[in-house]
Amino acid sequence: MMLEGKTALITGGSSGIGLAAAKALRANGARVAITGRSQEKLDLAAAEIGGDALAIQADVSSIDDLGRVKSVLQDAFGSLDILFANAGVALGTPLATADEATYHRIMDVNVKGVFFTVRAVLPLMRPGGSIVLNTSWLNQVGTPGRAILSASKAAVRSFARTMSAELIDRKIRVNAVSPGSIETPIHRARDQSEEEFRAYAERVGAQVPLGRMGRPEEIAAAVLFLASDASSYMLGAEIVVDGGRSEL
Repeated sequence: MMLEGKTALITGGSSGIGLAAAKALRANGARVAITGRSQEKLDLAAAEIGGDALAIQADVSSIDDLGRVKSVLQDAFGSLDILFANAGVALGTPLATADEATYHRIMDVNVKGVFFTVRAVLPLMRPGGSIVLNTSWLNQVGTPGRAILSASKAAVRSFARTMSAELIDRKIRVNAVSPGSIETPIHRARDQSEEEFRAYAERVGAQVPLGRMGRPEEIAAAVLFLASDASSYMLGAEIVVDGGRSEL
């Protein structure tokens, strides 16, 4: 129970990495709040997390929504110890066909959303708090058709450094977790059968040195470490959890 008595917010917490992280933080003693765009999915996730998890419907690309998130958290928790800025989108953007709407969607959620999520809840963060940003292995490599997504995640990696420098006097640490290809809903096509997804996962997993896609719980373990005092000497750093894909 390394997080006993602490409070945590996880954006994009209704599925995938966010849900796995929320469950890990709750299992280790934190009181947890999650955000997401679908109230139905949020309610199901909150029941799965248990422990009076707080579900707040919000779109991180909306400044108004983020202001409401802060107000709800202030009323419910009073203060905040942990933020996992996890919400994000992943869309292909080939140079020849990517349109402006897709560019704005990626940047509004992955960059604007992260920056203004931090800004919104910062007044609630207590000294000794931990902010964890979700970036991606794509920030380190050149992958065809992923230029805008990769750039958005590189911006988030930069945030971990610049925000750390800005918040050090408040004793708030900012670090990043960098997932590889993880078996989450973001990788599932609409109306895709389980058999089709398993075939996709095998194809993608074959490109990873460890020979498989990762599991959300493997990213959640890194988030738990960064959120806890076990990582108290880490600042502006990035933990890469990608099966060796960006390194080997």
